[in-house]
Amino acid sequence: MHKNICVFCGASEGNDPAYVENARQLGHSIAAQGRRLVYGGGKKGLMGTVANAVLEAGGEAIGVIPQRLVEAETAHRGLTELEVVSDMHTRKARMAELADGFIALPGGIGTLEELFEVWTWGQIGYHNKPVGLLDVNGYYRPLIHFLKQVADQGFMRHDYLNTLHINDSPLALIQQFDDYQPKHYDRWAK
Repeated sequence: MHKNICVFCGASEGNDPAYVENARQLGHSIAAQGRRLVYGGGKKGLMGTVANAVLEAGGEAIGVIPQRLVEAETAHRGLTELEVVSDMHTRKARMAELADGFIALPGGIGTLEELFEVWTWGQIGYHNKPVGLLDVNGYYRPLIHFLKQVADQGFMRHDYLNTLHINDSPLALIQQFDDYQPKHYDRWAK
């Protein structure tokens, strides 16, 4: 079982109520299955929603947040554990260290940056943990299409594209993580 699930998501709720509802469902699923949430430590938007859902369901939520965001008063003070770190680089490294798998909910450029960094780390062999997209109402469909184009144009291998788990159901995505068998690719072979 992938015990610690790191969730990347927006500090905003977005325009579609389904984003909040799916963040809530994911949080409840994490807690109900005895897993722990690892996330960016914020109290607002989908970040706060997923953390609150985990806590409401009796689970544990671990936040990792840079000091600058604590000073901006965005930290969630009701978490099981809140680690304050020096900067964004340290935050991402610490979340990756704590996590057994990574899920991206809808979010903005910060969410995309976290997703691509951790997926890249897997591609070059820094970890062999599952990475997935919770594709709420087709939010990630244009990105998925673009990633297929990246592979079609020879900038990524098609077999590596298939290492990104994609689902529109929180429970099904977590199940994909539990079924995940790491594959070792020769990352530099043509």
